[in-house]
Amino acid sequence: MPTVVRKKPGQSDDKLIADFRKKVINDEILLEMKQREFYRKPSEIKQEKMKEWRKGKGRSTGKRKIIAKPRRLK
Repeated sequence: MPTVVRKKPGQSDDKLIADFRKKVINDEILLEMKQREFYRKPSEIKQEKMKEWRKGKGRSTGKRKIIAKPRRLK
């Protein structure tokens, strides 16, 4: 999808270019171009996803806390 920035009335060219740069950064176009620059095997992509999964939410980080259950008194 093309990135379009329209010039508003009274807006300078420098401000228009700055708005375009912000939009490109927010749309992450440059990151996608870097990723598509070279072909990556599907297995490499899968390995990276697994690595991110293990690093983040996939495994619990740190020590687990053991909470003792309260005992019932007879």
